[in-house]
Amino acid sequence: MAEILTPRDAPVEATLPTQITWQRALKRALRSGTELCRHLQIPQQHACTEAEADFPVFAPLEYIRRMETGNPRDPLLLQVLAQAEESDPQPNSFTDPVGDSAAQRLPGLLQKYDRRALLITTGACAVHCRYCFRRHYPYSAAPLGQVGWQPALDAITHDETLDEVILSGGDPLTLADSSLAWLVAQINEIKHIRRLRIHTRLPVVIPQRVSPPLIQWLGASRIPVYIVLHFNHAAEIDASLEMPLRQLRQSGATLLNQAVMLRGVNDSFVAQRELCLALLDQQVLPYYLHQLDPVQGAMHFGVEDELAIEIVTQLAHHLPGYAVPKLVREVAGEPSKRRLV
Repeated sequence: MAEILTPRDAPVEATLPTQITWQRALKRALRSGTELCRHLQIPQQHACTEAEADFPVFAPLEYIRRMETGNPRDPLLLQVLAQAEESDPQPNSFTDPVGDSAAQRLPGLLQKYDRRALLITTGACAVHCRYCFRRHYPYSAAPLGQVGWQPALDAITHDETLDEVILSGGDPLTLADSSLAWLVAQINEIKHIRRLRIHTRLPVVIPQRVSPPLIQWLGASRIPVYIVLHFNHAAEIDASLEMPLRQLRQSGATLLNQAVMLRGVNDSFVAQRELCLALLDQQVLPYYLHQLDPVQGAMHFGVEDELAIEIVTQLAHHLPGYAVPKLVREVAGEPSKRRLV
């Protein structure tokens, strides 16, 4: 389960100040469905406290302000508000749907595919997505910090078959910039590593995370950096994202997006088209569109393959090829993502 960063009784401010650090934004995030419904003027019966027992609600105000007040079906709200369906029986669902445990080389170091290794840097996230495929991951067993990461770095250093490192979690950008700068510098010292990939949703939900220290260590990287963002809906992309995304590009990073097809959120041609176009406007390349990983507690988000394929086929008819994400499913044990189109 993703880690909550601050005490549940931390005070919540009702309005957004003009300037606030990303650390402060994390501290003032809403931590229950009841708070979330009250903030958006939605009837309390839409909150399900039982479903929050093993995976609490956690949503920053910067993200919540993009939601429609009074709308319990808002596509951004549905991604973060615990639903009663999460507690329903869900056959063919798993706590480890993509085979993370089988892919573990060392604690916190995973390798599923040739030439790439993934480092679990933290269990903390800036938002709790209800469909998260790692909502049951044993983060408490993952090593943290410079001492904890060193065995994984040593393993990567001694394995010359690897040429790419992926920082994941949780969300690596919840870490302090000093820790990330050290980690990226260590990876840069490994001569056979040619690419660094960072998977993050933090700039999406808290745009001010793109700060001068972050840009500094990104720009100092010897090896190319690919930042894989996670936008699921065009409503997530507003004016607050324009400058942060521009700064990430100007640091030299290549920006990609991976989305998840979610029932009731983005399972239509119009929603996917508008997302792809909004991404292109920000010079973020649509990369993957994932079919839902069969994680326990999230199966109500599932979309039939036939509908997903139809939507992506329509996208190919209406958008340039570089604007159409690859529709994929991750299957534990397979040597690559499975292409569905």
